[in-house]
Amino acid sequence: MPPEDSEESPGKPHTGPALPRKLYITPEGAKKLRDELDQLWNVERRRVTQEVADAAAQGDRSENAEYIYGKRRLREIDRRVRFLSKRLDGIIVVKEPPTDPSRVFFGAWVTLEDEQGDTVTYRIVGPDESDTSKGFISMDAPVAKALLGKRDGDDVLVRRPKGDITYTIVGVRYA
Repeated sequence: MPPEDSEESPGKPHTGPALPRKLYITPEGAKKLRDELDQLWNVERRRVTQEVADAAAQGDRSENAEYIYGKRRLREIDRRVRFLSKRLDGIIVVKEPPTDPSRVFFGAWVTLEDEQGDTVTYRIVGPDESDTSKGFISMDAPVAKALLGKRDGDDVLVRRPKGDITYTIVGVRYA
């Protein structure tokens, strides 16, 4: 479970090298990354490797577009596989809700009301899961940073490039 404070050492200035930032992810997000890794490694890479082998068997590789593009695709797949493998090794899957479910922490669904009375609901997720079309915002987003640690009923000022906005938290839930 992630720490319920949003900073490693609140109130103390950090003077040393940058601390490695912990990457949190929901179980659904971790499954999606594992599925992508599995698809790339066990399906896509095998298919492209066979296509490259078939293209190489045709003879002159220097002017063989299928061979050249196949090798390029293999490098792209291998790069993504390395990234996903390292990412999955370094993330913390958050499975349990916090001890105080009335406060906003990682994984929360938060319903906000703006000054005009319009409501919007966001889920605070890891950077790998961010998808605004689903209402998933990264824990690094300005809105999420402003919400972390707040409670139902709190007013929250969000500083945005197009101007500050104040929201009232009208609901916090963990699914």
